[in-house]
This record gives sequence, C-alpha cells and structure tokens, in this order.
Amino acid sequence: MDDASNNNNNKRARTSVDKPLVDVWLRELGQLSTRNFALRRRASEDLVLRLGIYAKLDKHRGCVNTVSFNTDGDILISGSDDRRVILWDWKTERVKLSFHSGHNDNVFQAKIMPFTDDRSIVTCAADGQVRHAQILERGGVETKLLGKHQGRAHKLAIEPGSPHVFYTCGEDGLVQHFDLRTGAATELFTCRPIDDRRNYMTVVNLNAIAIDPRNANLFAVAGSDEYTRLYDIRKYKWDGSTDFGQPADYFCPPNLIGDEQVGITGLAFSDQSELLVSYNDEFIYLFTQDMGLGPNPPPSSPVSTRSEASEMGSDHTSAASPSTANTDVKIAPQVYKGHRNCVTVKGVNFFGPKCEYVVSGSDCGRIFIWKKKGGELIRVIEADRHVVNCIEPHPHSTVLASSGIESDIKIWTPNAADRATLPTNIEQVLIPDHIRWFALGDDDDGDYYFYDIYGEGDDDDDDDDDFDDDDDDGGGGGGSGGGGDVDSDDDEEDDDNNNIDDNVDNDNDDESNEEAISYSDFDDYDIDLDVDDGVDGN
Repeated sequence: MDDASNNNNNKRARTSVDKPLVDVWLRELGQLSTRNFALRRRASEDLVLRLGIYAKLDKHRGCVNTVSFNTDGDILISGSDDRRVILWDWKTERVKLSFHSGHNDNVFQAKIMPFTDDRSIVTCAADGQVRHAQILERGGVETKLLGKHQGRAHKLAIEPGSPHVFYTCGEDGLVQHFDLRTGAATELFTCRPIDDRRNYMTVVNLNAIAIDPRNANLFAVAGSDEYTRLYDIRKYKWDGSTDFGQPADYFCPPNLIGDEQVGITGLAFSDQSELLVSYNDEFIYLFTQDMGLGPNPPPSSPVSTRSEASEMGSDHTSAASPSTANTDVKIAPQVYKGHRNCVTVKGVNFFGPKCEYVVSGSDCGRIFIWKKKGGELIRVIEADRHVVNCIEPHPHSTVLASSGIESDIKIWTPNAADRATLPTNIEQVLIPDHIRWFALGDDDDGDYYFYDIYGEGDDDDDDDDDFDDDDDDGGGGGGSGGGGDVDSDDDEEDDDNNNIDDNVDNDNDDESNEEAISYSDFDDYDIDLDVDDGVDGN
C-alpha cells in the first residue's frame, strides 16, 4: 500500500510539474491558442505559490486604506490617513503624481475613472465627503466636492466601462448615484434593516458596495447586519416617484440568519456574477445568483448555529431554504476560512484571469489565498507587521498590491525561485501584550482555531515601539476602520506643498500652475491644486 501510494503521489507531482511543458507543446502544435495559453499560465497555481515581494512603495505618512490599478494596469493609485492621493508607476517604484485630496479626514477609497486618460479620480473618506479630482493639462489638480454622507463613506463603485457614473455608500446607510457629466448627486435610498429590527436599528451602516461586471444594472451593498442586498437600478424612477429602497434579492448564509453579532466588511463580484462576501469575526462566503433569499427574506431566526459554518464548506452541503417548501433545497455557499477579520474594515477580492482564486487580508498581517472552487487554502503570505486591509489584483497579470496599517504598499509578483508551502508546526503561544494570531479550520470536526506563530517577524521590540508611536501620531488606528488626523507636521507640509485654500477660485488654475509640468512628466512631484467645496445643486 505504501509503495502504491508513493507511486500515485509521484505521478501527481510529475503531472503538476509537466503541465506547463504540455501547454507549450500544445501551443506549438496549434492546438492551444496564444490567448488561452496566456490565461492558463496566469491562472497557474505554480505562479501563485511563487508570489514574492517585488517592491515596497513608501511615500505615505499614515495607514494606506485604498489601492487600485487603472484599466491598463500600469498605474496604481493609493489613498491614506495622510489625506493624500498618490499615482504610482509601480513597475519602476516611482511616484507619477502626489496631491492632497481635499478631504479633511482619512481617505478610504480612491479610483481612476476608466477611459479618461487616467486624469479623472473619485474619492471618498472618513469626513463623509465624495470628491472628484481632475488632473489638468498643465499638470495641476482641481478637486471638487460632489456630495456628502452623514458619517464615514467607506467605499465607492464605478459603473463598468463608464467614465462618468459611480455609486457611494456610507455609515449613514445612504446610497448615492453620481454622474460626472452633471456633477449632481442623486440620493437613491437609505438602507433600512428588516422589519423586526427597525424598532432599535434605524439604518444599516454600510461598509461595502459592488457592481456586477456582467450586468451593470445590478449592485450590492452590505454593512452592519448579516444581509447583502442586491438592487436593480432599472427599478429606480429618476423623478423620485417610487420607493427604491426594496432590494431585488437578499443573500445570507443560512447559519447566520438572525445572528446580530456579525456584519459585512467587504464585497466583490466575479466575472461570472458570483458574489463574494466577507463577514467580520466570521468567514468569507461565495454566493451564486440562485442562492438568493428573494426580495422578502425569512424572519430573523437562525436555521443553524454559527459553528456549523465549516460544515457547509468544501463539499457544498445542501441546506433547506427557510423561505421554501420542504421539497426545495438550496446549495449552501462556499466557505473560505483561515483568516481573521475582527479589527478593521477589510476588503475581499477575486484573483486570476477567470477569478480562479479568492484573496483577503487578515488581522495577523498576512495575505490568504484560497482556490475559489472547493475553498482550499493554498497560500499564506507574511505581508505586514500589523493588519492587512486591502488586496488588489492586477487587471491583466499575476500581480497583487496590498496595504494596511503600515504606511507602505507592497507589490507581489511570481518571482520566487521555490514554491511556497503552508506554515507547518504551528504552536499556540501567547506573548504578553503582543499576540499574533493565525487562523486555521479543521474540516474533520468543524472546529475553528486561532493560533499564534511565536516571534515571527517581530524580533525587534524597539522597531515595534517606534512603529506604534508613528501610528499614534499619524492616526493610523485601523485603516478604513477609522483613526485620528495625521500629525501637525504633515498638515503643515500639505499646506505648504499644495497652497490649499477652500476659497480658491477655479479660474485661478492657470496662474497657480504656471510652474507645473505636464502630467506625463511627473515624478515624485507634489503639485498645487484648486479646491472647490461647493456642491452643485445644493
């Protein structure tokens, strides 16, 4: 039996190693197109297991709460607690453009609008503002206030392929629609809890919003309760004659219905319209369109306990839908477990040319990568000394960008000589005042354990103390989860570099940017900008 088992293992290993060679052979024979060959290589598990650090982009002076690639993938945009937005040429590790966002608090999201020559940028922040930054021909930046939330605005979502339209959500429960052609903000609805909770929960504080890339009419929002709500913008009457607040569908794992201790921090749609949902203090779940609970979800009574979540995992165990007859069954969502999401508002994402993998940061400072199909954890990457909040995949290559509590951005490419393996011989060790947790699930009995890796990456206590002091000064207390203002030195630097004045007239652009150079020539250059805090239509 042992010899047979060893032979089988050798065959599997040999098949895995030889597969790239087979693909090359098929391509040379014309049996595999160049496009499909490239897609297979980008989705290769071998490349994922060889991901290593390519660069550290370090110019911010606070937590980096958002990273995003432009459509072509040659520019990375970031936003931080220092209230600055930076555009990077990540391949050369150089700053193309750095400017003050105009926000009064931590920048939570910054994205480049598509088909705008990378000159149109939208942002939202802890001050609740939604702003538009336009990079001018002579290199200056003009920022404008588009709208505002009553509370922190964590996320925005751009309509796929549109240079004009995007949505935002905030802790006030409000979802807004923006069209840059008019500069107007349309308040679509305020997200309300299900009926039996409205006597003590007035709104759902929203943390995440995402648009279906295959159907831009559909978008999902989620926040401080267990439900992800799906809306169809086609049902909205732009004259305000109808109540658009009723979702077209709800999504929630059966074991979490009625659980008032959980909330949702991250959402993502795949290219196949699958919906990825990251819960705080819980797991990540993958829903297909047929897993919805319908527009009227069942009463908030759990159909199972939270401890049963892992039983719904890799084999997609069927569970009865509480809203259907006994003869109907619904397939339970795929579960991804191992990370820890308790401290900050973390995102979640797909990875690979056809969304073959799921990626997330963790409170332990690591990046977790699972196979989408089956939920197998295949990679754990040491990324930060503290919390990793953002993982952003490159649109065309096997490249990841990550950020979190630290002030730098890390770029990961498949440059390692050896394939990585999952950590082994992990022991549960409690270190006074500094506990680093590593989470692992046990598929056999459904238990969920959190382990600490003793002393890994934290040998120098002085370094940690220095870092903590920087966080205290810089307001880095939790990425998108909040934090104070950056220190006064940074404020002075921003004012000196950008000549920010809320009363600056936009007509002064030419004068204020006389010494500016063209956008394409920018390199580690802080520019002047004009700020307009007037909201059109208000």
